[in-house]
Amino acid sequence: MANDEAKSFDGFSLFASLTPSQREEVVKSCRWKRFPAQEQIIDRQAESRDIYFVVSGRVRIIIYSLLGREITLADLGPGEFFGELSALDGRPRSASVLSLDNTLVAILSPEQFVRLISAYPNLALDVMRRLTSIVRHATNRIMELSTLGANNRVHAELLRQARVAPRDSQGRAVLRPIPVHSDIASRVSTTRETVARVFGDLAKNKIVSRERDALIVLDIERLIILVEDVRGD
Repeated sequence: MANDEAKSFDGFSLFASLTPSQREEVVKSCRWKRFPAQEQIIDRQAESRDIYFVVSGRVRIIIYSLLGREITLADLGPGEFFGELSALDGRPRSASVLSLDNTLVAILSPEQFVRLISAYPNLALDVMRRLTSIVRHATNRIMELSTLGANNRVHAELLRQARVAPRDSQGRAVLRPIPVHSDIASRVSTTRETVARVFGDLAKNKIVSRERDALIVLDIERLIILVEDVRGD
């Protein structure tokens, strides 16, 4: 199994600057753990400081409002990592992490992680780029929550997903599997009923179309206009 695990690290962009033997050293320093779907991996405010690398499966980064509403910050898949904030600053966890699928993670202690980024400047730079991305994403979310109504936040989230989704032969964005209303609601801090209503309006206006196993964004330009007109872009 160790060789398979080492090969799994070959797909991590974070370790792209390391040689195969250096990646293997990282593998040897890790603990490996599997989590079944829907199991909590990290609890917010926990004192643990390990950093986790997703080898297979998917995880969701979440926080809860004062009223107990779940708010999704991000979904991470193979090749991504989480827990770096506590590993670096020694403070409690800032969010909870839940496995979405049967998930295999590699776990590195904070001391080993700090030694790793100290020894390899290119890897440290990649970690800084990751932290920069988190800050930019958080800034965008704060702006949307402050300036956009619930309907428009749903439009913005759908547009984000459409921009990275594969295209069909007609150049239309294909979201597969179909976005779950409750997941969208969790991402944009609204209700599932609001998301269902917005999706219904978009379908009525022929901006999206639901097929058996996918949501097709028929007119991404009109979706962009819906978002940018409200943002003032």
